[in-house]
Amino acid sequence: MSLSFSKTEIEGIWLIEPSVYGDYRGQFLEAFREKVFSEKGLISQYVQDNISVSKKGTVRGLHYQKPPFAQAKLVMAIKGAILDVAVDIRRNSPTFGKYVSKVLSDENRNIMYVPPGFAHGFSVLSESATVFYKCNDYYNKQAERGIKWDDPDLNIDWQVIEPVVSEKDQKLPFLNKLITDDLF
Repeated sequence: MSLSFSKTEIEGIWLIEPSVYGDYRGQFLEAFREKVFSEKGLISQYVQDNISVSKKGTVRGLHYQKPPFAQAKLVMAIKGAILDVAVDIRRNSPTFGKYVSKVLSDENRNIMYVPPGFAHGFSVLSESATVFYKCNDYYNKQAERGIKWDDPDLNIDWQVIEPVVSEKDQKLPFLNKLITDDLF
């Protein structure tokens, strides 16, 4: 089994391409191997797995948990296609306020590694999508924070025509309105 790791435009975010083995029965792939992640210097211990099922046009995010409950995430679309987005919210980073977006799908089988210090979200490009993601820390409601999906300073092209966004996500602040203590 092999996993191919590619750096992205922003330090810390990785695109991971697993080897996919297919035959007349279907496919097999290995999406995670602790030893490989550890050797790359990436967080390799995970405590929570989540699955999100969403319809076309849905935008979820941009979410994060403030320290000390920040989460690293491994994100994969196991059905359908999403645009996965990670925004750098590390105060002293040269790429603060910049983002990486990658299409993850059941066709390309790519995985995105999002370390702590990033707000994360995705939009659904297919009729529906099932997204699987691993987290290295547990969800903590008191530490939950977010950035509004349509922040004009971020100017993210979510690649959806009619965004479907939760009431909660509609009320999130823009990045420039976040409390400094909520950043990294």
